[in-house]
Amino acid sequence: MENYLLAMAVFAGFYALMALGLNVIFGLAGMINLGLVGFFAIGAYASALLTVKLHWPLLAGWGAALLLSALAGAIVALITARLKGDYLAIVTLGFAEVIRLAASNEIWLTGGTDGISAIPGPWRGMATPFQFNLIFAVIVWLVVCATGLLLGRLSTSPFGRVLRAIREDEMVASVAGKPVLRFKVQAFTVGAGVLGLAGALYGHYNAYIAPDGFQPLITIYVVLALTAGGTGTMRGAILGAILVVFLTEGTRFLGGAMSGLKPVQIAAVREGLIGAALILVLYVRPQGLLPEKTRILSLETP
Repeated sequence: MENYLLAMAVFAGFYALMALGLNVIFGLAGMINLGLVGFFAIGAYASALLTVKLHWPLLAGWGAALLLSALAGAIVALITARLKGDYLAIVTLGFAEVIRLAASNEIWLTGGTDGISAIPGPWRGMATPFQFNLIFAVIVWLVVCATGLLLGRLSTSPFGRVLRAIREDEMVASVAGKPVLRFKVQAFTVGAGVLGLAGALYGHYNAYIAPDGFQPLITIYVVLALTAGGTGTMRGAILGAILVVFLTEGTRFLGGAMSGLKPVQIAAVREGLIGAALILVLYVRPQGLLPEKTRILSLETP
């Protein structure tokens, strides 16, 4: 049980990192991005290839994954800069599918559907499974806390205030003299880099990656995590990720209470319960559990 709980803590950290990356793109800048799992996959494959085939150190692989994912984010942002709303969502979703299909077919590089195995992890083989899970949980949550603090400072900086202005009314921000396109590209780049870092950590924890592990369902869970936790706040993104992992994994224990149902029916009930719980959270707290605080500037006349 201890190993299982630690593993869930690690996966909650992955979701928290992804929610933090999405929060920069959507929560601050207001750009709809449904291609999260594509950047997640780029980070995972980049770090895995560099450490397995070129024998790079882990930290170098993680750093390279962050930079390559950020570069991919900048390219996608430049291509889709003029798109808004549903059009941007469709294009980014298509981008994620292109990455997954490329990983499935470029066998010479990614191993195709067989994937990449024997990905190194910190002290893997020297520590017991419990110790390895504990070490990785500490690493992941240190990264989550550091990233959350940095992005929190970023969100309250002039850069973050400009992103919020663009989110609220792009035209007004442009009239105020702000280079909207540049800020959008920068926000997309930062968010994609965080998503790639999450993918790199996932690959080295799992020791194996394959295209089937990067399904669009991951994007849906991350979007739900950010929405339930509180769009626009870093603490809300982290709390929402913990909530989603708790709901998705906690409902597994209900299987014993539904012994009269088939496994497929139990899975359907689980999905229904998860959806109902998230709908209830959003009904009670439409702005999320930790909503973004509205800053009101008071003007006092002398």
